[in-house]
Amino acid sequence: MIVKQVSIFLENRAGRLAEVTGILADQDINIRALSLADSVDFGILRLIVDDVEKAKAILKQEGLTVRETDVVAIEVPDRPGGLAHLLQLLKGEKLNVEYMYAFVKAPSQSAVMIFRFHDLPKALEVLQRKGIRALPGDELYNM
Repeated sequence: MIVKQVSIFLENRAGRLAEVTGILADQDINIRALSLADSVDFGILRLIVDDVEKAKAILKQEGLTVRETDVVAIEVPDRPGGLAHLLQLLKGEKLNVEYMYAFVKAPSQSAVMIFRFHDLPKALEVLQRKGIRALPGDELYNM
């Protein structure tokens, strides 16, 4: 199952993150998960939100550079070795993980890992073959 992620390119300056999250809050868009990676001048804010289309439209309207990216969300046991076990199942499949981030559902016994794979169709095939459940977008957006 593919999940839609919103990626926003931001200038690396004080207050910029607050501005973006404020724009989303004003539009009643709920952030389900996020990751922020930065360099000296710019950062990439990656978001899983409950209304992808609305978020993209409002952020573009505000003059931000926004991109939609396909990612995979996988539920992983929230215990020592949970992620290691998943990665061991994928080891040897020649899948390149470009990046990943996680959040924990509360109260729960699992975490959700967001993966961006270099070859998404192959990743989905491998996950299915290994019996690893990818969460559908609707389930993730509405947690």
